[in-house]
Amino acid sequence: MGQKEVMRGDMEPRRQPLIRTVLLLQVWLWSGQCLSVHFPNQQSVYVIRGQDLILQAQIQLLDGERVAKVTWDRTAKPSGESGTVAEFPHRVSSDGRVTVEHQGAMLKIRSYQAADGGVYTVTVTDQSGQRRSAQRTVQEYLAVNHVSVMVNVSHAVLHCMEAWGTDPSFSWLHEKVAMTDKVGQVSADGASLFVSGPFCGHFTCVVSNRLGHSSATYTAEPCESTNRSTSAVVVFLLLVLVLVATALAFLLWRRRRRGHSRRERLREPYEEDL
Repeated sequence: MGQKEVMRGDMEPRRQPLIRTVLLLQVWLWSGQCLSVHFPNQQSVYVIRGQDLILQAQIQLLDGERVAKVTWDRTAKPSGESGTVAEFPHRVSSDGRVTVEHQGAMLKIRSYQAADGGVYTVTVTDQSGQRRSAQRTVQEYLAVNHVSVMVNVSHAVLHCMEAWGTDPSFSWLHEKVAMTDKVGQVSADGASLFVSGPFCGHFTCVVSNRLGHSSATYTAEPCESTNRSTSAVVVFLLLVLVLVATALAFLLWRRRRRGHSRRERLREPYEEDL
């Protein structure tokens, strides 16, 4: 018994650091979960110039916790210059163009300009000094520009390209008419056209977004079927006109001949009596 008691006495001091480590780890894990901040959508935000920019962060706290400070910073691209845009509860812009709402969770910038673009970082600090951050990229919404059509004649494929427009949408026309399956198939993104019918005529790509649209046209060889049908119609009309003209000329000639014959028959009896 004495030996066991000695062993227990030796183990107690060894357990104490282990227990402390476990407790500290639990406290660290618990404290790391009490404050969090994030954006519902991690994709870039596109804003039309002149409209309002609104960034809404979601801040989560445990019961009894409170937000002590919220800071909104912006890093410009491509210069990399950083600066504080707004703070809660103290700092706001003097002209009222930049405001924060919902205890700093919402940043609002009126009349967005190109210089307002960049990476926005929201940093939340609670009353215990813990800090959590989240980022969102903001860019200007641009109109479609410089639309062009590239062609791969050997594979009968047309590719539509656009310079820098935001969220472009593609559509195709053939001879100014909406594309049909008889002419070709459009890719999932709409940027490519796989021609299955005759590779002829005018192929037009129309690119559009919220600010307008632009287009480009590729002109292939004229469609033979259209030319043939048009030529056939012209020849048929000319033939009809020739036949009608011939028939009228014949009728006029026959009428004149009959009139001349009648005059000769009327003159013969009187000439014999004389």
